[in-house]
Amino acid sequence: MKFEELNLAPAILKAVLEQGYDTPTPIQAQSIPSILAGRDLLGGAQTGTGKTAAFTLPVLHKLATSERPKSKFNGIGIRALVLTPTRELAAQVEESIRTYGKYLDLTSTVIFGGVGMNPQISKLKKGVDLLVATPGRLLDLQQQGMLDLGQVQVLILDEADRMLDMGFIHDVKKVLALLPQQKQSLLFSATFSDEIRDLAANLLNNPEQIQVTPRNTTVQRITQVIHPVGRTKKKALLAHIIKENNWSQVLVFTRTKFGANNVAEFLEKNGITAMALHGNKSQSARTQALAGFKSGDVRALVATDIAARGIDIDDLPHVVNYEIPNVSEDYVHRIGRTGRAGADGQAVNFVCLDEEGFMKDVEAFTKQQIPVQFIEGFGPDEGEKAEPLAMGRQTIWGGLGKPPSREVMAAAARAARSEMMDRVRTKRAAGGGAGRSGDGQGQRRGNGSANGNSNPNANPNSNRNRPPQRRTPDSRNRPQEAGMGFTDGNDDVQPRNIRHDAGRNVTGYSANNQDRRNTAGGQPDPLRTSVDVMAGSGRRGGGGGRGGNRSGGGGFPPRGGQGGGGNGGGRPPRSFGR
Repeated sequence: MKFEELNLAPAILKAVLEQGYDTPTPIQAQSIPSILAGRDLLGGAQTGTGKTAAFTLPVLHKLATSERPKSKFNGIGIRALVLTPTRELAAQVEESIRTYGKYLDLTSTVIFGGVGMNPQISKLKKGVDLLVATPGRLLDLQQQGMLDLGQVQVLILDEADRMLDMGFIHDVKKVLALLPQQKQSLLFSATFSDEIRDLAANLLNNPEQIQVTPRNTTVQRITQVIHPVGRTKKKALLAHIIKENNWSQVLVFTRTKFGANNVAEFLEKNGITAMALHGNKSQSARTQALAGFKSGDVRALVATDIAARGIDIDDLPHVVNYEIPNVSEDYVHRIGRTGRAGADGQAVNFVCLDEEGFMKDVEAFTKQQIPVQFIEGFGPDEGEKAEPLAMGRQTIWGGLGKPPSREVMAAAARAARSEMMDRVRTKRAAGGGAGRSGDGQGQRRGNGSANGNSNPNANPNSNRNRPPQRRTPDSRNRPQEAGMGFTDGNDDVQPRNIRHDAGRNVTGYSANNQDRRNTAGGQPDPLRTSVDVMAGSGRRGGGGGRGGNRSGGGGFPPRGGQGGGGNGGGRPPRSFGR
């Protein structure tokens, strides 16, 4: 079949052919006719199968051949809404819309968190035909009266399985309540879990079901291998493999932001250009990292699962699972970054004794046995045994065999919490006292006044009774969009898992302190990770006021930071860095 046979508008067909495509992929060949016919659709396709064009092309055709309604702002009404779990994926989808719709008289825009609202509001008021959005920012703008969703004719949920994993199901339901009852709904997912089928049953009306890959299988053209490795030797093995094989481009996955920062810094110190990509990075830093990786200036991109969603590189040759995911479906998403568009790819798995159980789960889930290859000098040490893994404030078991008793797991968790509190108390005593008085022009927050530097010997409890920072009612209960840049973003929240109940990681790690947190072999001790993260670099204290004699307070425990000065008698200084 050729694209010419799909009855797409000539302007769309011209744009497709300009991109060098003349034959649709299986998901495109099956989805496009159904969408053009107005059917609801449940599409199962892994990343790299052409899924985005499978819904972009027919939706563009439908909008180009129908009349434009008016919004309540007297602009163009939104007729198609695409919801994605991450801002990288949202940007990728909107770029695809612009690419294939460049010869059409249609407008589109993308909205997501982590950037200013005003430019997005301005575009929305002018009117758009197609809107691509993450759920959180969409609801924020709607609650401010900046959105009119009453004209939506087509709804697309992209990577719905990831939305569920990230806890966006409640936000998705809120969005659905804002849309017209009569609309066409399309749901795409890499996997068809029971939760996805439940969502589809409530959202879709007699849908066409298309699945281009068998359930729970991985892309067969990807070569996979397991390298058994000692717990403290993973970073050294990663650097060895990259240099030994002269890899020019490799995507490395870690479970946590802490791990991503740690690995990227180690590679840089060993002469391998690397950058970390996770939710605590600013939008500009993430854009820079992706651009450098795609151009070849960055050899290794070290990312968390959520942050890597939306990375679209057709010929990415290598993926390394530096840490094995405790959710088997995440393995499918990870290795799907390579072997795209018909190219061959390689997925390398570093498996220490703590993760052998996770790897067995992956093999059972994907119905395959992955070959094992030992690399001399990097295997587990003699006498090394599996240990529980610290996941924030909880511990999980990823080793083979029966998990330790509840008493052992509880003892490990208590030990981690005890050490965490010891470090918190040490951090509190060592830094974050009140600053010296300044010249009366200290800022409300930040580093104090013009002359007010922190005094490490000052009272660290100067702000102990200060009330916590207030947040908007809506933001307290909403799961954060990946990449929002907040210190408790969901990059480190491990999704649901029947066998392993993973907890939420505590974030806030400062790369400047990582060296003293490692074991002798350079690998972070898993039971110390949450402790070190909690005792990370302090938030800066507040600045002084404008008139009397109040000096700035220290950072909020346990993140004692620099104090702020000031002779002001205005408001009491705040102790939060944000």
